[in-house]
Amino acid sequence: LLPPGKSLYRALLDSVTLSDENVKFQIIHEENKVLLQVEICEIEGNIFRLKIDEASPLRARYKVPDVLIKEPTTQSVNEDYKVQITANPFQVELQSKGETVMSMNSNGLLYFEHLQPPPSDRYSICLSHHSINTWFEQLGLLGLDISGFLFMQEKQEDLGLWQEKFGRFLDIKAHGPSSVGMDFSLYGFEHVYGIPQHTEALLLKNTSDGDAYRLYNLDIFGHKIHDKIGIYGSVPLLLAHKPNRTSGIFWLNSSETLVDITTKAQREVPLTDVRWMSESGIIDVFLLMGPTAFDLFKQFAQLTGTQALPPLFSLGYHQCRWNYEDEQDVKAVDAGFDEHSIPYDVMWLDIEHTDGKRYFTWDKKKFQNPQKMQELLSKKKRKLVVIIDPHIKIDPTYSLYSQAKDKGYFVKDRNGQDFEGICWPGSSCYLDFTNPEVRKWYGDQFAFKTYKGSTNILFVWNDMNEPSVFKGAELTMQKDAVHYNNWEHREVHNLYGFYQQMATAEGLIRRSSGKERPFVLTRSFFAGSQKYGAVWTGDNRAKWAYLKISIPMLLTISMAGISFCGADVGGFIGDPEPELLVRWYQAGAYQPFFRGHSIMKSKRREPWLFGEKNTRIIREAIRERYVLLPYLYTLFYRAHTAAEPPCLCFSPGNALLVHPVTEQEAKAVSVLLPGSEEFLCPALEAAVNLYSTWCVSQAYAVGELYLDDGHSFQYLHKKQFLYRKFTFLKNILVDADWAICIN
Repeated sequence: LLPPGKSLYRALLDSVTLSDENVKFQIIHEENKVLLQVEICEIEGNIFRLKIDEASPLRARYKVPDVLIKEPTTQSVNEDYKVQITANPFQVELQSKGETVMSMNSNGLLYFEHLQPPPSDRYSICLSHHSINTWFEQLGLLGLDISGFLFMQEKQEDLGLWQEKFGRFLDIKAHGPSSVGMDFSLYGFEHVYGIPQHTEALLLKNTSDGDAYRLYNLDIFGHKIHDKIGIYGSVPLLLAHKPNRTSGIFWLNSSETLVDITTKAQREVPLTDVRWMSESGIIDVFLLMGPTAFDLFKQFAQLTGTQALPPLFSLGYHQCRWNYEDEQDVKAVDAGFDEHSIPYDVMWLDIEHTDGKRYFTWDKKKFQNPQKMQELLSKKKRKLVVIIDPHIKIDPTYSLYSQAKDKGYFVKDRNGQDFEGICWPGSSCYLDFTNPEVRKWYGDQFAFKTYKGSTNILFVWNDMNEPSVFKGAELTMQKDAVHYNNWEHREVHNLYGFYQQMATAEGLIRRSSGKERPFVLTRSFFAGSQKYGAVWTGDNRAKWAYLKISIPMLLTISMAGISFCGADVGGFIGDPEPELLVRWYQAGAYQPFFRGHSIMKSKRREPWLFGEKNTRIIREAIRERYVLLPYLYTLFYRAHTAAEPPCLCFSPGNALLVHPVTEQEAKAVSVLLPGSEEFLCPALEAAVNLYSTWCVSQAYAVGELYLDDGHSFQYLHKKQFLYRKFTFLKNILVDADWAICIN
């Protein structure tokens, strides 16, 4: 082991080239003598980029495409910042006005496993015993003990470098080991956040005495609380905060990634060390310098895009269940909302609505006339969302399967055959969404003439897209499966759901000839998924602890750029007691995505099934959501145009502070107000604790309102919208154009 700060890499000073756009140079590993190419540049808006790749790789290494909205524009170095590079040992330090903000490789943990030829190429020898004896015979060495030679060959190959076993699954690494990693030191910082998705508190914990945080999208049913294992989504963005600065590290890598965090708070100046480790790819990291939190949100959006402006209906309440049985069931539940005077906007159908889990179809007995069903919803200005997963049932009579097979659109196994896995339909193949041609073809399936029984009120839910493979290592696709352009699945794993949501959203837009905004919910996500719709926290449980943890989970996702997020109200798995269900509705009413959902074996839990008292409280919570819709819609406009998260520190925008009740039989909650003032507030049975600027502003308030048609792109293409700012002082409401007196 090397002492801290002693790296085996040194920079070659005679390789340095400087330009107005960047500095480039090579570094060399002192032992294996492999050269790496380093590039450092500054990007507009206080962002620095560091890229490290092999100078002469055997084959190109994977560089994540499509996540950045464009190739960032470089600029000459800002005088407020200074990049200091130490040659031996190699180290990079980033300073702001003379203060060191962060450094890279100061602990000497940079590593870069260079691509190597496989053992059979390195030893130009056939490994069969007969061939080795023949070879020795030709050399006149027959009778020589070759057991040591064979052991040497086996030892070279048994190191796990070229293949790994996971139970009965064998992962063949066709190109050998290719992992990369680097350490970052954050000076003066002891609080770090981000890197969703984990069932974890907002403040990230030290990992020095336990497991690292893992970013690897997995289908984990009823995920544990306070666990560092990766679940459905991954955003490799870490935020560090101290009183005078917020900084960020965006590690652009879509392979399995581990993040190790060590905070040393007892020092005179606190220090947090963060080590990133990825299975493959290159090192491509963006250093976001803030200096404020809102500056950082804008910087990340500048790279990966802002939250898509959702259609207004999608901010209403959604009613889902696995599964509403048939058209009559849908009609009865829809009527129940009217009968009990509870507003809602969207009815959802899970996998049982299809013909044997064949997506883009309908069960012919249970949903005989889906268009008529949608017409009944449409008359009430309501919408329908149906589930469409990425696995395609292997059935030659199923046109979607036969078309995709004929076109070669499925992910392949390592032998070049269509990868086959087990999911809801049984034996299935998986569409290769990394292929632009596949995405275009898939998006075209949403056309009304192709998707029989669909109408313009039908929108989409992409589930199981980690991807989930029931009989796979960790219930996902084998890493040595092969995608478009011959990239292995290990390279693109965390992008799979991102690409399906992209294809779905773009298909829905084309369905309307570019006129209507899509709505797409995805379970699996990556950096940049905000451009295509909403996400949720997956298969949670109907327990108080899951209600409580949902709040920091959503805050973390929101801080990582994905503003349109929510958790299943009531808990997906199990049967919530009435008090828990009521409290969950009260919390969910103030979260960006608001959906009630439950598993197949759970008891029915439409909002009116728990007695009149509870129905009344739930009704009030949902109605409060609708009262706030103009405000929430304005917040999403701000997220879309200025990258301001609607849900921050459970303050929806800057005008409301929400404190849900998350403890059973709670009598009071402790509320921390901005400025560190804390007080106890009664946990009222029929209300969530809600505070506004009105309460603390002494009759002075400011605000803004955004309005458009709620569904089209006219706000963008033809600037058809209303956006006004207001002030209220001494009973006078004023905007830029007129004043209204309120008595």
